Amino acid sequence: MYAVIATGGKQYRVQPGQEVTIEKLTGAVGDAVELTPLLVVGDDGDVTTGGDLDGRSVKATITGHDKGKRIRVFTYKNKSRQHKRRGHRQHRTTVRIEEI
Repeated sequence: MYAVIATGGKQYRVQPGQEVTIEKLTGAVGDAVELTPLLVVGDDGDVTTGGDLDGRSVKATITGHDKGKRIRVFTYKNKSRQHKRRGHRQHRTTVRIEEI
C-alpha cells in the first residue's frame, strides 16, 4: 500500500514506516501531523483518487528539523564591475509515515 501526498509544492510517494524529508512544517519533534493524499493504492492494486479520498489522511510523526545543502548564487553585470555572491540553505523537516 502506498499514497501520493502533496506538501510544499511537491509530490511524494510514501509508504507506512518510511521516513521522508519535506519542506519545513511547523511543530516540534514528536508531534503528529496529518497530510492529505492525492492518490492511494491499496495492497490489492485498487486505486483511489479524487472525491473518494474525502475524510482520508496520511498520519505522520515529525522526527527532526534541519537545513539542506548550501546553494551558492552568483550574479554579475558584464563590463560594469558589478557582482554579488549569496548563499541559501532551505529549511527541511523529516517525517515518519505511520499509517495511511
